[in-house]
Amino acid sequence: MAGIYHQLMIGAPPERIYQAITTREGLAGWWTPDAEAKPQPGSIARFPFGSGYFKEMKVIELKPFELVKWDCIAGADEWIGTTLSFTLESGDPVTLLAFHPEMGDQMRQLKNSDKATLLTLKHDNWKDYTPMFAECSYTWARFLRSLKLLCETGKGRPWPHQHQTVL
Repeated sequence: MAGIYHQLMIGAPPERIYQAITTREGLAGWWTPDAEAKPQPGSIARFPFGSGYFKEMKVIELKPFELVKWDCIAGADEWIGTTLSFTLESGDPVTLLAFHPEMGDQMRQLKNSDKATLLTLKHDNWKDYTPMFAECSYTWARFLRSLKLLCETGKGRPWPHQHQTVL
């Protein structure tokens, strides 16, 4: 099975990032403006992308400030049955870099590196490497940048602006 895997360093505490990936307001600020979500295991989060398409995720695990895990139950056929997890690892810059030296360049470019959090996204259980898989991997990177912007500056770049270089 194929899987999408991204890591990025965010200059914000894990509490802020967790809120951004578990609440309606947070998800609307970086992913899609009409998001509907509750930070509650077993709940269904809905993510509309325009009038004709949406994704739904069942919230299967929440560990405050550490982990969010979803199962995709509605959306494009290739998404259904995939799982998404957001893992948060916070710490001081020295400790984070000791365990993740590959993140050095990202850490050096943070404006607020004393409140750094490493976010890992895994989008697993894809059936194959397809054109949609490739497009989704790229678009996840764009949305993760939007999440980073929201958590560091208060303003993300959610759909339909995620691919624009300037607003």
